[in-house]
Amino acid sequence: MFTLLHHCSRNLLTLRTVQAVNKSYYSTQMGKRVAVVLAGCGVFDGSEIHEASAILVHLSRGGASVNIFAPNIDQMHVVDHLKGEPSQEKRNVLVESARLARGNIQNLSKLSVSDHDAVIFPGGFGAAKNLCTWAVQGKDCSVNDEVKATLQAFHSAGKPIGLCCISPVLAAKVFPGCEVTVGVEKDDKYPDTADTAAAINQLGCKHVCKSVSQSHVDEKNKLVTTCAFMCKAPIHEVFDGIGSMVQDVLKLA
Repeated sequence: MFTLLHHCSRNLLTLRTVQAVNKSYYSTQMGKRVAVVLAGCGVFDGSEIHEASAILVHLSRGGASVNIFAPNIDQMHVVDHLKGEPSQEKRNVLVESARLARGNIQNLSKLSVSDHDAVIFPGGFGAAKNLCTWAVQGKDCSVNDEVKATLQAFHSAGKPIGLCCISPVLAAKVFPGCEVTVGVEKDDKYPDTADTAAAINQLGCKHVCKSVSQSHVDEKNKLVTTCAFMCKAPIHEVFDGIGSMVQDVLKLA
């Protein structure tokens, strides 16, 4: 009986120690103001829903206050996610993003860098179709003017920028010489990484191989990236990698 009580007491102390460490870490992040920029709603033509949700969950756990934004523009096109085919509909990026934001969203033109400590961009094809034209033009793409201005403003202010999945290409296009990750090259679990990484390198940037559960920090440019669904991984591993990105962003903020 004494041995059992001693064992339980030791486990309780261990649990309390872990909780204390977590509380201490997250308390240091309290008050961070983070902008999240969406690109619509849905993996094939907007922001990837699970990535956006994971970012919001980790920011909430980190004690950050969040404002959500999206550009008030038409989507490049609309995809029927059941059929996996384009449809003839017309949809607006801001209106669709409002679904993810539960209606609490603002036009990207209203984003004030002085009111925020960091900005994060989820992935999804919308980042490559609506925020820029990477999906159809690759490294020769153009970046939406408001998106580019937002990235440059946070960069100039020395404030961190988080990007996941395909959205690191935004940084590669706007900040020559920067370092980002979109996964592990030449690995079957990362089928789209090699070509994207090659294009990133061709832009004069450096692609850094990182697994799905890891994030990469470009200290010089205060860029934090993780590959998320660029990897064919269980969703909890994607969630963990996004958590790593969010924690690194909050540390830099």
